[in-house]
This record gives sequence, structure tokens and C-alpha cells, in this order.
Amino acid sequence: MKPQNKFQAQVVEASRTLPQVTKEQVNWGYENGIDHIGHRTEKGVITCTKCGHSWQGAGYLVTTLTDCDCPNCKAKLKVETTKKRMFNNRYYMTIITTHKGYQVLRSVMLFYSAKIGEATKYDYSEVMQRWIAPGGKHCTLAKLRQTMGNCYIDSWIYHTDIELRSESTNNKFYINVYDKIHTSVIYPQQQLIPELKRTGIKKRNFNQKPFDVYKALLKNSRMETLLKSGQLSLFKSFLNDAYRKVDNYWASIRICIRNGYKIKDATLWFDYIDYLRFFGKDLHNAKYVCPSDLHREHDRYMHKKAKADAQKEIEKLREKEEAFRQAKAKFFGLTFSDGLIQVRVLESIEEILLEGKLMHHYAQYMVMRSHLDNTQNINPIYSKRYA
Repeated sequence: MKPQNKFQAQVVEASRTLPQVTKEQVNWGYENGIDHIGHRTEKGVITCTKCGHSWQGAGYLVTTLTDCDCPNCKAKLKVETTKKRMFNNRYYMTIITTHKGYQVLRSVMLFYSAKIGEATKYDYSEVMQRWIAPGGKHCTLAKLRQTMGNCYIDSWIYHTDIELRSESTNNKFYINVYDKIHTSVIYPQQQLIPELKRTGIKKRNFNQKPFDVYKALLKNSRMETLLKSGQLSLFKSFLNDAYRKVDNYWASIRICIRNGYKIKDATLWFDYIDYLRFFGKDLHNAKYVCPSDLHREHDRYMHKKAKADAQKEIEKLREKEEAFRQAKAKFFGLTFSDGLIQVRVLESIEEILLEGKLMHHYAQYMVMRSHLDNTQNINPIYSKRYA
């Protein structure tokens, strides 16, 4: 793909002088990014697929349910009792570096091929680079992929060159496949551009993809404020939920920061603020937005909101009462009894609501809704009572 703007042209030009992945980085990936298999026979003999060493293992449950380390090379092994003698897999490694003033995240695919009785074979291929400018703009350079839909996002064509790729989200599911590539293990020696260093992010990623963290910090100064003020629960929540906008809560967040109020459960606090907004409370008042007992206040407003919603539904239902009376009037006064149980037709909205309350049954409410929404239904609503 040819560059479509000046930014992409500058990145493509800078990529030509990006150093190759070093042997040290690749070897670190082999040591830390690959899950080696411990091949176990039915007689309990375990063979390390990394170094080829064999030994008599413990029982099946001990070796499969607990950690197993090779006595020879000390590698952690995932023990599999199988007759299979060949093991192949691939893993991602991410290298975080800088080049020409850009933040660069390099994705390297590590290949692992082992056969019992033979030396393990390793290989690697750099498959993708994410370039981020200090202002938050980014573009992606990558190898070609086998485009068989969005299910096989990392089916790379390894012999192709790393070139500028389109990140079009103009597809049926609105998915950017390059955002779905795994980060996996991260090479420990990281380099950050000055704009990221000043945010204080260091090597923390909060179990998120570094690309998402860096882009959020560079594009939104409020995310940087959350990080520096120690509101980590809010910071991680906004990273996890792209649909929740920080602007909708920023006035209240500033009150919390000003009063030194740390939000430990962001999701609960967001719900609480939404309840306050519904009831028209002052979201600039520390009395409301910085509760001493968040769980108690959240539950109190949640029940209050539930009552308000129920009352609103009741008012809507009352508008249909006249139609209900006209449709069911011919059944009013109808009563059945066997001397022990008495059954009669409920004749008003009030009686239906009272019956549902007495029986503590949500189904009664749903029946009422169905009858009022369809007044042509000839089935009346009954009440059962012991005589």
C-alpha cells in the first residue's frame, strides 16, 4: 500500500533505517516466550523437548497437575501423556522501542519444532510493526496475511515484506484485525519516547496491550491525569471499555482528585454517578461523588431507581386501563369455587398490582403487561384464594 498522507510517508521512510531484531532479543524470546512440552509415556518416563533429557517421573496426577521442571536444563515444562512424538507451535514476542521520534511496537513470531530424540529447532519472523507518533496518530506495517475472513487474523505469509497496510474498519463486523494480534511476552529492555516517559507509565501495562495504553495516553491528556493521580481503577476501566467516555464523568472525577478520594471499584462508581445524574443530584458536590461507603450509597440509589422505573411503568399501564376494561368486562364478576379454593377475575389495574405484590411473583407482572399490551386476548386474569 502506498502512503496516503504525509505522516504515513514519514513512517515508511523511517522504517527503512529501523535496526533488525537482534540475536539477543530472539534468544530471550526462545527462553521466555515458548511453552516447552514434557513428553510423558504411559510408563511415566518424561522427556524434555527443549534439551532432550529423560527421567522417570512421579505419578500421572503429580506431573500433570503440578509444575514440572527439567532436572537438566531447568526449563518449566507442560507435561503431556501422549504417543505423539512431534510438537510444533508458534508464539508472539513484542519488542517496545523508539526510532526517529516514534514509539514502535514490533511483533515477532517465534517458531518451535521438537521431535523426541532430536534437537529442538527454532526460528522467528518479524510480522508486524505499530508506529505511534507523539500526538497519538499511528499506522501499521506488516507482512501480508491470508485473508480468510476475521477468524484467522494471524495467518501470515512469511516470505512477504513488511509494508504499510490498510487498517480499514469498513467491514461487516467493524474489526481492525491488527488490533487483535496478541502481545504475549514483552522483551524487558524497553525504550519510550519522552512524551510517554513524562506520563509515568514506565513498564506498566495493566494487563492491556501496550499499543492501547500508549495511544490512550498520547491522545487524551485526561488519561495521563488519571495515571498520575493514582486513579488506576478508573484508568484501567476506560482502557477496557472503549464505549465509556471519560468526558461524561470528568467533572466528578476532578472533585474526587481534589478531595484525595481514591476510587477502588470504577464500575460500581460509574453506576452510582449515573444514578445521581438520573435523580438530578449535584455532580460537582463532594458529598455525593465521594461517598464514605460507596456500596451502601450505590445500593440505596439502585433501589430508588428501581422504584422510579416501576412507577413509570405503572403510569404507562394506567393509560391502557380503559381498553382493558372494555376487553375484559364480560368476565367481571365471574367466580369459581369448590368450597376450598375460590377463583375470580381481577377487574382493575390496582387489583392486578396488589395480587402481584401479595404473591411476590414477577411473572404476575409480566402477565399483566401481556394482557394490557394485547387487550384482544380473551383470557382474563384470575386470582386464587382459599375460601
